[in-house]
Amino acid sequence: MGQNVRIDTADVADAEQILKLQYLCYQGEAALYNDYGIEPLTQTLASLRSEFDTHTVLVARLGGEVVGSVRGVVEGGVARIGRLIVHPRLQGHGLGTRLLGSLEKRFAHADSFELFTSHRSDENLRLYARLGYAADRIERIGPRMSLVYLTKSAALAA
Repeated sequence: MGQNVRIDTADVADAEQILKLQYLCYQGEAALYNDYGIEPLTQTLASLRSEFDTHTVLVARLGGEVVGSVRGVVEGGVARIGRLIVHPRLQGHGLGTRLLGSLEKRFAHADSFELFTSHRSDENLRLYARLGYAADRIERIGPRMSLVYLTKSAALAA
């Protein structure tokens, strides 16, 4: 199935499908912490649409359906990557790796890459470690949740 999925630059017209997928994909994260007020679940469509002005947004499409997405922006030589999501029925087939690799290629001019995940997201932490990311710092954002920031030199992505 993965070979039938193509990765494209998203258009603002994709924002509604991306937001619905984001909402679906972050349910598990919210359940880990019993916190359904996390930002990916409260982001508005207008807020997501505004990110298209500043961020590169990629989507994975299976036919006309958006089944994955990732977005990022380069600031001060650091490519800040966020919201890597893959539809639950397609997880475990390398689509997240393809999306992340595609965004890294778009940001090849950056000095380094940075992304984050929650401290209990073991699958994400394993994936990012396998792709060359290393924990850089931990930021406590609430009584039950911390974010693990991971970085990778752009030289490793080449």
